[in-house]
Amino acid sequence: MPLNDRDRAILDFEGEWRRHAGAKEEAIRAQLGISPARYYQLLGRLIDTTEAQERDPMLVKRLRRIRDVRQQARIARVAGSPG
Repeated sequence: MPLNDRDRAILDFEGEWRRHAGAKEEAIRAQLGISPARYYQLLGRLIDTTEAQERDPMLVKRLRRIRDVRQQARIARVAGSPG
């Protein structure tokens, strides 16, 4: 399924948001008209699609790597916690 306008806007925003002044959460609301929580849900699903990979492979690879590192850190914390 091809990317829709919202999907493209999310990928474009994620790739360029650092260029804008202000907090990311404020920019998400102002530019995309959605809550930050919804944005991150959509972005998380989006980076698993072939279409997103084709549109911006470097961004998707970076975001997947960040997600994987965070997941591994969570697993390590849970495995290391006394129980």
